[in-house]
This record gives sequence, C-alpha cells and structure tokens, in this order.
Amino acid sequence: MTGGILFDPYVPLGVLIALIVVMAVVLGVSVWRRLLGWPLRAVAAVCLLAALANPSFQREQRDGLTDIVIAVVDESSSQTLSDRAAQTDAALTRVRAEIAAMDRTELRVVRVPDGADNSGTALMAAMAEAVAQEPAARLAGAILITDGQVHDIDRAPVIDAPTHVLLTGRDTDWDRRLFIQDTPAFAILDEETTITLRVEDQGALPADLSPNARLSIAIDGAAAQTFNVPVGREIEIPLTVTHAGINVVQIAIDAQEGELTDRNNAAALRINGVRDRLRVLLVSGEPHPGERTWRNLLKSDSAVDLVHFTILRPPEKQDGVPVSELSLIAFPTRELFLEKIEEFDLIIFDRYKRRGILPSVYLDNVRQYVENGGAVLIAAGPDFASADSLFRSPLSEILPAAPTSRVIEDPYLPTITDTGARHPVTAGMQDDWLRQNGDEPWGRWVRQVELDAGAGDVVMSGHSDSPLLVLNREGEGRVALLGSDHAWLWSRGFEGGGPQLDLLRRLAHWMMKEPELEEEALTAISDGRDIEITRRTLAQGTRDVTLTTPSGEVVIVPLTEDAAGRFTAQIEDAEIGLYRIRDADLETVVAVGPAAPKEFENTIASTEILQPVMAQARGGSLRLEDGMPDIRQVREGRVASGRGWIGITPRQAFVTTDVMLFPLAPAWLMLMLVAAMTLWGWLREGRR
Repeated sequence: MTGGILFDPYVPLGVLIALIVVMAVVLGVSVWRRLLGWPLRAVAAVCLLAALANPSFQREQRDGLTDIVIAVVDESSSQTLSDRAAQTDAALTRVRAEIAAMDRTELRVVRVPDGADNSGTALMAAMAEAVAQEPAARLAGAILITDGQVHDIDRAPVIDAPTHVLLTGRDTDWDRRLFIQDTPAFAILDEETTITLRVEDQGALPADLSPNARLSIAIDGAAAQTFNVPVGREIEIPLTVTHAGINVVQIAIDAQEGELTDRNNAAALRINGVRDRLRVLLVSGEPHPGERTWRNLLKSDSAVDLVHFTILRPPEKQDGVPVSELSLIAFPTRELFLEKIEEFDLIIFDRYKRRGILPSVYLDNVRQYVENGGAVLIAAGPDFASADSLFRSPLSEILPAAPTSRVIEDPYLPTITDTGARHPVTAGMQDDWLRQNGDEPWGRWVRQVELDAGAGDVVMSGHSDSPLLVLNREGEGRVALLGSDHAWLWSRGFEGGGPQLDLLRRLAHWMMKEPELEEEALTAISDGRDIEITRRTLAQGTRDVTLTTPSGEVVIVPLTEDAAGRFTAQIEDAEIGLYRIRDADLETVVAVGPAAPKEFENTIASTEILQPVMAQARGGSLRLEDGMPDIRQVREGRVASGRGWIGITPRQAFVTTDVMLFPLAPAWLMLMLVAAMTLWGWLREGRR
C-alpha cells in the first residue's frame, strides 16, 4: 500500500497562477508599506490558494507482478548434430530449475523448428513474437539456447533486458561441405556445360586431413564419374546431358571420418535438357492444298530448321523446254539421303511416290536411318495406293500398315480410337475441341487411303473404322503413317474445321521424341517436400511403382488412373534426398529438397551472428560444454554476465487494485480561515 498528495484545482491552472502573482504583488505592497496585518493577509491568501488547488491524499492498493524470462530453444536440423540435442535439453532443464527457484519470476519457453521452404532457422522472428506478447515492464531477460546459426538476424527485436546465448556444440567440431556456386537451368543436348562448385573445410581441422576430396557426379542415377578436386578452390566440372526434359544430377563428396555431418556432402540439381535446333526435311511429291499446311506448321516453330523440296518437274515430264531456261533447283538427292541424312531429326514424305528420283538404295538408307534413331512420317494421298507407292520400296519393312490399293472418296468423320484416347498424341484432343466449340463436332474429311494395319498403334480411325493414323517404333526410331491428305480441310474451316494444327504439332513432336509426348513414360516432379508421380501407358489395368527412398527403404506405391492412360500418385512431406522410382523397364529419379539444405551450409557453432543482439541488450554468451552457468538477479544498468553466470533484471512491476482519495483542505474550512484572517488583519490595522 502506497500514498501521495494530488492536486485537482477548481479553476484552470492559468487562472491559479495569475491569482498567485496578484496576491504576491499585494503582499509585497503591504510589506513595503509596513502594514501590521500583512502576515494575516498572507495566511488568508495561502488558505484561498489551497482551497482553489483542492489538495487530496491518494492511497493505492498494489499487487506485485512476476518478472518474465523468455527462453528461445533452437530445435532446427543443425541442432541434431553430434550431442547438441542433449546439451540443449540439459540446459533447458537447468534454466527451468534456476528460474523456478527465484521469487516472482516466470519462464516462457519458445521452441523454433526448421523454417518453411528451406528458409533456415527463424530464431529472431520467434523471439520477436514472444517479446510482443509480453508487457515490456515485466520482461527481465531472454536466454537463447542455440548453435548460433541464425538466418533472420535482421528481424531481431530491440528489448530493454539482458539477452544471453547458451551455445551448443564443441570447440573441436569440424566439417567438410560441398557448395554449389553456379549451375545451369538449361543445357543443350549432347553439348558440354559446366557446374561451378567448391569444397570447403570448417572448424578445428585435424592435422592429417587431406587437402583433396574425391567427388562423384551422376545423371539420373547412372554410373557416376569421379574426380579428385582440391579443397577451398573454385572448380568447374564438365557435364553433358543426353536426353530432353529434366535431368537429375547428383553430386557428392566422400565423407571423412570425424566430420560433423555428411548431410552437406551431396547436392541434387535439376537441369532441363533442350535441343539446340530441330532439323526437319519435308519432301512434297507434288503441289497440293495440304502442302502449305505442313510448311506453315513447321516454319511457325522457331526451334525448327525446315528444309523443304517440292517435286515440280518429275523425270517423265518431257515438254521440250531447254534445261538452261529452267529456274528450278535440282533435287540434291545424294547430299540429303546419303551424306547428311543423319543430321535430320524428322523426314516427312508428303504425297510422295516413286518416280525414279530416289533410287531404292536411298530409300533403304532412310530405313536404316529410322532403325538407328531417326523418324519418318508419311502423309499419304492416292499415290500411296498406286503401283508407285512408297510401300513398294525398302520402306515397307518399317511401315506400320499396308495399303489395300483402295482409295475411299466419301465424307467421313475422323475418330479417336480407344488406343488414341490413351496416346499422348491424340489424348484429350476431342474433349478440348468440344469444350472450346460448344459441343460442336469437328468437320469431316473426304478422302482416305484404305490401310491394313500390321504393327503399331492405331490412334485415329476413319471411314468404316479403318485405320487413319498409325504410329509405331522401329528399332531406335519412329514411324507414323497418316492415311489421308485431307487434314488441311480442318484448317480451312470445312464443316466447322478441326484441331488440325494441334494434331500435326503433337504428331511432329512425338516423332522428334519430345518427353511430354512419350506414350510409355514414368516421370516424377517435386514441389517442396511433396512428390507427384505420373505414369503414362497404353496398357490397361491397375498400376503401381517401386519407390526407393534416400535411406534405402523400398516402398510399393499404388497409382490412381485420373485420365485414360495416365496414372498418378502423391507423396506428401517426403524425406529430403534422392528417390528412385521404377515400373518394369522404366526408371526415373527425383530430388526432394534444395540442392543443399540451408541448415547445413554452416554447421560450426558460433556466436558471431548473434553478437550485435547481445551487445545491444548487455548480454553475454557461454559454451555449454564448459558447464551450465548460474542465473543471478542484477540491478538495471549493471553488468549482466560474467564468468560462469548470467543475469536478469528484476522489474518490480505491479498492478493497482484500489485507489482512495482524502481531501486535505475542505473548501468550507479554507473559506472560514480566509474570512477570519482577513477580518483579523483589518481589525488590527484599524486599532492602530
């Protein structure tokens, strides 16, 4: 219980001050004139001013509040190294006991896990939030139990209380880590690119530690290449990607005996393999309306180099025009089909028939080109059903369907087959068209070469359900046969048109082995700590895959068919590292997490980062391996840490529960005194 005097004037403070000045002048004149009643008049003036000032005695009932100490406990991944977790638990237990033994002191414990999205240890953000929840007048101190590797030091709060660091780890800790400095996001297929990296040593290094490190690098889980690299120097490692799409590159250095952790000895990178340029050879047997369709499609793609020849003057054409007067370019058959055929990614025969321009040996070379990994697409017209058909050449050995010699000149609606509904070239194409065109079907074609399918996949059918588009793999290459030359009707809007551009683009890119259009494919992508597995297949039935985790555990993951021929599975909160996924002969790898976790970039315990925070708050730091310090109470402004001890500042905060006021000068009493003193002074001066 405490008390004090309060003033609550009846008049404004300015008026009260003016009255004091006036009365002081009057009393001064009275003293100067030596009036006998001036002391009495002075007492009257004081009583009047006291009445106007309204003094009161205030008595308060106060209850004391406890002081608050905040303990911020670092539970990030780097705190799991060595015996840091045990040190942390022991320190927190000791802090709890010391604070519990103090009078009117409470402990608030804040635990800090790993930051989201590899953001590291957000120790300062957690401390700032805890400080904001407590009254500043009760905050007696903060104790941070950590290894000092904090990644949000810019968010440190400013507090008027000692802040101390109890440092985990040991003086003898050392570590070797792999640091990726620069890696390309894209790489051109079959061309060399480089990854820039550095191997670093940290901490109290042993005297016999080798100055070199053995580094291995593997792409998509294949056999690793090894290099012997110096430690502490920037190194450029050559790398060549061989397939389009995502290439997972795993880089690792050998673990050393006695180092703090090997979690920072490896990194998984994703490099997107892209083709430099796609070279396409288009051979048109004769001018026709659909020829421009192929040319426009291929020329519109900036990644495609197109070489286009149209046979305008076949050998049998004899019109007597001298050769010297012709402006036509001779067809360089030998150069294209013998010398440079391997430079092309795709060869398209558009309504081409045998005319003696390409000898059988050249066409046989095209067959070998396909078997060695090339691609051939035949857009067949009536010529394919004739005696001069390309099927009557060495190409027949690789073509997936044979002509029956019948040409159907009757309107029909191209239809996606059951196989086509599962094949990436045609999957979803009809649904997309109907969705974009208000359920209006696409237009009809009016000519088709009747085909007898042998091998391959029939993805589109035409008149009387006969094969219209047949796709097949031959050797290392691919072959496609389109049994009509009327795809251009869709681009001209005949009967509403159709997705001609989409169909031909998908077809061409499947021929050129784009990963997104593989009909038998197994892919996996990671998003943070989640993995999405996708399996595309033409086969029917349920599917599952075999998953090998970074720790070596083998798990069977069932897949769900969410679209025709497309099976998926989701794995949430996956362990950081490299996963291998297999289904039959298909295998892929996916890396979860960053190239190297931020928590393990620097693993040596240090107070260097936290030094500005401790200096601002008059705190100190002590290593837990030297023993747990005592906790003392020190007065504000005094040194708050020393050898073997740390201090907190008692706040003596309170809350007022009751307030009572007692007037010291009742107004009526003061007025009576004023009147009495004034009358007494007048009477005394009158007697004189």
